[in-house]
Amino acid sequence: MKLCSIASGSSGNCIFAGSDSTSVLIDAGISGKRVENGLNTIGFTGRDLDGILITHEHSDHIKGLGVLARKLHLPIYATVGTIDAILGCSSLGKFPDSIFREVRADEAFKIGDLNIDPFTISHDAVEPVGYRISHNNSSVGIATDLGKYDEYIIRHLQGLDALLLEANHDVNMLQVGSYPYYLKQRILSDKGHLSNCSAGQLLCKLLHDGMKEIMLGHLSRENNYEALAFETVCSEVTMGDNPYKSKDFHIQVAKREEVSKPVTV
Repeated sequence: MKLCSIASGSSGNCIFAGSDSTSVLIDAGISGKRVENGLNTIGFTGRDLDGILITHEHSDHIKGLGVLARKLHLPIYATVGTIDAILGCSSLGKFPDSIFREVRADEAFKIGDLNIDPFTISHDAVEPVGYRISHNNSSVGIATDLGKYDEYIIRHLQGLDALLLEANHDVNMLQVGSYPYYLKQRILSDKGHLSNCSAGQLLCKLLHDGMKEIMLGHLSRENNYEALAFETVCSEVTMGDNPYKSKDFHIQVAKREEVSKPVTV
């Protein structure tokens, strides 16, 4: 399996995952042109895709979806609540008929030879989900926009070969920053975003000897920066209640404007 971040951050998210014969995008929160250019960077085109998985309806996850849908006529997979919210977003334009495929949290399904397992996430969207994607004995997880984590989330993310995990903000930067009070409270709430510290603490519960890659994603432009997210998460892992040190794993930060090097697991 391959995993690659085409874009990841509070301004736009698009992730590629696939096997040798089946490829999908997770979210399309950047322009169709950027999606195509990103795919070209790793040797693919939009025509090589077999579907688009949507986590939720916020703009940084669906901004380019209308253009891609009309250009590629790919099936779009999302929960009923997310589909309804997307259809209510006039800025995306008209979607081709019968392009949406309904998914339900905790009900696995297949796209080609990929097994897709959607799981509920706590975020202030209508019916948001994360995704675990498996092929044969390999699996990758996409877990962003988590207001909190619990045993349910941990269960769905255990045993992964690679994980893209949200490290959205530094709490101190957020608290002293320029955001209005209501927005700070939203981000810090159980339906907001994971902080760097929380991401590291969750990671401590997921690490195992077979974990090959960890990408930190969905960083806030205003309330975080790459080196801080990396160092904070690494410190939580090294000092946390687990048998590992951060240097035992390959941890990288998924870029906002750059395509990451594809990871093969």
